[in-house]
Amino acid sequence: MERFVFFGFYFLALLVLALFGLHKYYLLYLYSKYRDQHPPPPPEPEEWPEVTVQLPIYNEKYVIKRLLKAVAALDYPREKLHIQVLDDSTDSTVRLTARLVKRLRRAGYRIDHLRRKTRTGFKAGALDYGLRHSNAPFLAIFDADFVPHRQFLKQTIPYLMQPGIGMVQTRWGHINRDYSLLTRLQAIFLDAHFLIEHLARNRSGRFFNFNGTAGVWRRQAIEQAGGWEHDTLTEDLDLSYRAQLKGWKFLFLPQVVCPAELPVEMNAYKGQQFRWAKGSVQTALKLIPRIWRSKFPLRVRLEAIIHLSNNFAYLMLAIPAFLMIPILRYQIEARLTWTFVLYLFMFISATLSVMLYYATAIQAALGKKWPYILYLPCLMALGIGLSLNNGWAAISALLGDQGEFNRTPKFRIEKRQDSWRRKVYRSRGQGLHVLEFLLAAYFTYGMAYFLHRGYFVSIPFFLLFQSGFLYIAIHSLAGRFSLDLFKKSVSARKLLVQ
Repeated sequence: MERFVFFGFYFLALLVLALFGLHKYYLLYLYSKYRDQHPPPPPEPEEWPEVTVQLPIYNEKYVIKRLLKAVAALDYPREKLHIQVLDDSTDSTVRLTARLVKRLRRAGYRIDHLRRKTRTGFKAGALDYGLRHSNAPFLAIFDADFVPHRQFLKQTIPYLMQPGIGMVQTRWGHINRDYSLLTRLQAIFLDAHFLIEHLARNRSGRFFNFNGTAGVWRRQAIEQAGGWEHDTLTEDLDLSYRAQLKGWKFLFLPQVVCPAELPVEMNAYKGQQFRWAKGSVQTALKLIPRIWRSKFPLRVRLEAIIHLSNNFAYLMLAIPAFLMIPILRYQIEARLTWTFVLYLFMFISATLSVMLYYATAIQAALGKKWPYILYLPCLMALGIGLSLNNGWAAISALLGDQGEFNRTPKFRIEKRQDSWRRKVYRSRGQGLHVLEFLLAAYFTYGMAYFLHRGYFVSIPFFLLFQSGFLYIAIHSLAGRFSLDLFKKSVSARKLLVQ
């Protein structure tokens, strides 16, 4: 009986993964159909409207100067530009920001340094606080690690001024794409998200979302949607869907690129992914009933539900990860040859679709596949390795744990020789590296066992699972070890000073 239960969980998880994989083919179809259908350029306004640029920050002493320099350099009428630094910091960032704001104010900028008594609502609370201290009809939002180009507002505001447009999202660039293998893989993941998913969804009339930064909003759209809410960890995704449910149209501009800094330390990256995964599941639980009851066409509602449910794929991936070795061992011993057809279907639906999806993203972002296509196995391994981290995020959301908005540390890493190791901000992650090491050992054993049995067709898959969990575990442990050493060195310096 237990064997049938394990088989049931195993094959159900594979079926769900296959469906998510088939959906990637559908996104690729929409992308190929609509990629050349560009929205018509709007006319330049006779008079530029007032815009408030909101900069939510929390302990950003390494990047705040770069951010304010870029925002101050925006090519926009000075009298129409209002800058809000929404500062929830608890460290020396507060004093540094105050000095920089004072300097810009003396130079003639309308800039406010806003501080709240409590960090209620985290980023959503800060944005809402800023909204109540501005009368501008349009708002631009930048996280601390972004560096908008001079023409950003003039490239986006005319689109936002078109009737019915509530939000314009631009594409993220990558300041430190070539810093390490981790940043290269992240860049490809994000390029796929923007250039394939966003473009396909937006231009085919489906829902898509504001990414929390590098976008501009119409104030009226935010207010009619109910404003910023902080009952999920992805306030941007939540507001996006509520605004579109109210009938507002969104627009994605892939030609406008806003450079940003990618996380360079594994625990910081895992923390970011955990927050995004958990927040998307929270948003799905909150909004899917509302989406299903809406009057949008069935194809639009189904795509929205799949979009919001996408992170359940990590949970589904974790199930066969645990069960793969005993299930395969039983299939070989029982000579269940019919399962070959199932695994062939899984390869075509889930594995091949992912390879084509990211290969297309590489071509779209970089203009060529070679030699970047060699990263495909690494991309798949990293995605597998994240399944434990992001699967736990999904479970946490399902259990009703609200969670805390843990920011991603930024270190101003721009060149390969830059280092983060002696900088004060750190993320300890979810402490899953022990389980990740155990899973890496588990798949190493499985690979050795099936090699010995001559079942060679399974080895590439075992290698992906083993290398994915091992890579994440090693770098997670290295990050925690670096943090412990840093804390000890700081304590030693304090003792010497005393």
